[in-house]
Amino acid sequence: MIRIVISLYLAIFCVSAKADVVLPNVFAHHMVLQRDQPVSIFGAADVGEDVVVEFDGQRKSTRANADGYWKIELKAMKANAVGQTLTIRGKNEIRLNDVLVGEVWLCSGQSNMEYPMRKIVKEKAPLKGEFPEHAVAEANNAQIRVFLVRRKFLAKPDGRYEGWSVAQDSALRQFSAPAYFFGKKLQEELGVPVGIISSAVSGSRIEPWLSESSLQASPYFKDKKVGGDPGKFYHSMIEPLAPYTIKGFVWYQGETNVFLKETVAYAHKMKALISAWRALWQNKKMPFYFTQIAPFHYSLDEKGEVSMDRTVLPEFREAQDLVLQIPFTARIITTDLVDNIHDIHPNYKWEIGRRHALKALKYAYKKDILADGPEFRKVTYQGNKALVHFSGAGDGLQAVDGKPLTGFEVAGIDDKYYPADAIIRNTTIVLQSEQVPQIRQVRFAWDEAAQPNLVNSAGLPAAPFRTNNPTKNLKLK
Repeated sequence: MIRIVISLYLAIFCVSAKADVVLPNVFAHHMVLQRDQPVSIFGAADVGEDVVVEFDGQRKSTRANADGYWKIELKAMKANAVGQTLTIRGKNEIRLNDVLVGEVWLCSGQSNMEYPMRKIVKEKAPLKGEFPEHAVAEANNAQIRVFLVRRKFLAKPDGRYEGWSVAQDSALRQFSAPAYFFGKKLQEELGVPVGIISSAVSGSRIEPWLSESSLQASPYFKDKKVGGDPGKFYHSMIEPLAPYTIKGFVWYQGETNVFLKETVAYAHKMKALISAWRALWQNKKMPFYFTQIAPFHYSLDEKGEVSMDRTVLPEFREAQDLVLQIPFTARIITTDLVDNIHDIHPNYKWEIGRRHALKALKYAYKKDILADGPEFRKVTYQGNKALVHFSGAGDGLQAVDGKPLTGFEVAGIDDKYYPADAIIRNTTIVLQSEQVPQIRQVRFAWDEAAQPNLVNSAGLPAAPFRTNNPTKNLKLK
């Protein structure tokens, strides 16, 4: 893999007669360098050319190797909100101004991650919660920096080093809304500079974002042909970013694969993607947080006719959850973040970002906060009742709207499901149904349009589940 990256740099950089020291476009004025970790500075130069890097009182030197590639690691630095100059010298000199030190994250996926901030102002007022309609106009925090990866932006350095921007004005209007609100919440809570990289493509499947080698290394895909252009965006929009030092990843993708009716295969593809990205940054512990896909009428085609079962989406989510077996992963629930069930691009992107930030604050930054919604733990049966026990209740389960709980269904030995009456008892839900005198199975939010009202004390929604989950003993290999 390293040889591939070096060859890419050679093809891209070493074309000038002067053979100037050149940096990839991920380095730019106004960028943020990762705190508390060794920081990689890298690029291309003449074979054997001496390269010196100076920043934050450090001075490091190296020599371009036989491929014209060089890399220097700066020692770990504390957060610094005061802009400094990063200087790189070879036969020429590059000076990058207003460089901060803080937290850096990479956000990726398809259109719901790509969804630009300029669309927020055009949204209808949401049916619940706050509406940051003027988020772009009010953005004035110079400690939040953004870097937008366009499809061909990393292919050839332009020498202008203008890819990073303060999160405001036109740069922010074009930037990913979920990614921005994720960074905004982190900055507010951590009090340090935050840099967010967005690399997303509308309508993309998962396959273009993972490497071919990661598929080949997966026992699940041995002797299986995988379509969807594996590696297409990985090589052009992810691989060139490494080894730019970052903290972790946020992933919002899957809608296209739901239409393909994928389940377990998608989980293995996610495992391959996570492995590929962590290997690229040479860190098996990098946080990877993903978004459980929101309610939408996937079962209806463009003519409004039924083209698949209404449970395809819940089954896909069940497969997504298999990824939680992988260490340092987490996911957010979005069943409550849709006002129009026919819109595959629901609003509430600000809340998507906030919930991912809660995961990061709890698991990456060890904050003592409630970041998880209620999760099914076990079920016990007592006569004509089912007692469903939850974790993640916080100070107690509740109905977010104060109305009777929705979304619970029960079945007997005939496996026919009926709506159930649900009563809250601390961290347990007691279920009953006149149609099912002896309950044997329970499911929750098991429909593509389900938007149940069960939340914990932090207002975070409960995760969909079914007690007869066929994948519950499946281990990702």
